[in-house]
Amino acid sequence: MIVVTGAVGFIGSQLIKKLNNENFNYIVAVDNFDNPVKNKNIAGLSILHKIDRDHFMEWLDQHYEEVEFIFHIGAKTDTTLFDVELLTRLNTIYTQDIWKRCVNHQIPLIYASSAATYGLGEQGYDDNESSIPQLKPLNPYGQSKQDFDMWALEQEEKPFYWAGLKFFNVYGPNEYHKGRMASVIWHAWNQIKDTGGMKLFRSHRPDFKDGEQMRDFVYVKDVVDVCYWLMHHRKDPGIYNLGSGRARTFLDLTKAVFRAMNKPENISFIDTPEDIRDKYQYFTEAKMDKLQKIGYSKKFHTLEEGVEDYIRQMS
Repeated sequence: MIVVTGAVGFIGSQLIKKLNNENFNYIVAVDNFDNPVKNKNIAGLSILHKIDRDHFMEWLDQHYEEVEFIFHIGAKTDTTLFDVELLTRLNTIYTQDIWKRCVNHQIPLIYASSAATYGLGEQGYDDNESSIPQLKPLNPYGQSKQDFDMWALEQEEKPFYWAGLKFFNVYGPNEYHKGRMASVIWHAWNQIKDTGGMKLFRSHRPDFKDGEQMRDFVYVKDVVDVCYWLMHHRKDPGIYNLGSGRARTFLDLTKAVFRAMNKPENISFIDTPEDIRDKYQYFTEAKMDKLQKIGYSKKFHTLEEGVEDYIRQMS
């Protein structure tokens, strides 16, 4: 059996779909299943057991001999949430509990870290583990991920195989439930469909023009391909970036959405909300050399390719 936490979420549900497509059908889906909207993400997928996240540790203690691999994708991912206790409990301590069981029962583990750990990028976006202690996340979500990465590196006892993946700006199908935290592609598609135009955040820094803030946008299909490859690779444990490796502007992204929808460009700008303005990343770009050096060679979607494929599925 393969365990996927965050199973009804965006990336978790896409990972289960990938596993099913590769004929892995004995899937244990772990999540909070009380949201009927999110539950649609796993409708029709082949799942052996559904386990509430609050009961997962107890279940794992009883069934560890049957578990071949754990993908711990579940997390509280709201970057605007400032409930440190909640984020610490769900993101840091919960992951520590899974890690300890993977050590005790020799279960390989892949867990979701985040590019939010890089903060403003003062130290760059290199996944060299020696630089991780110097990172300064901008919000409690990023800090909860940073705290676990640091804890994992400090452990003398580790699972016989493990990898932490720093997801950059992931977009793609099944993110509709994320609301404000959904990708700009999803918001653009909705705004353009409803109003014929798209409003982007104005730049509040003189070194960036409006709309030329840059992010590393990575298509969810590429993310789950990497997860699947690592499940088979099971060598070279450590923490890895997972982005496209190329920063693109929000203008590039929005124009790609207009083209994919066959609509004329109509882009305007609004002020960045004050509650996130001083914690807003103006540039992110994953250095992907480390993953490539261990043998991952599959080509990632370009932004235009990913947007077109995504919009086609939404239309």
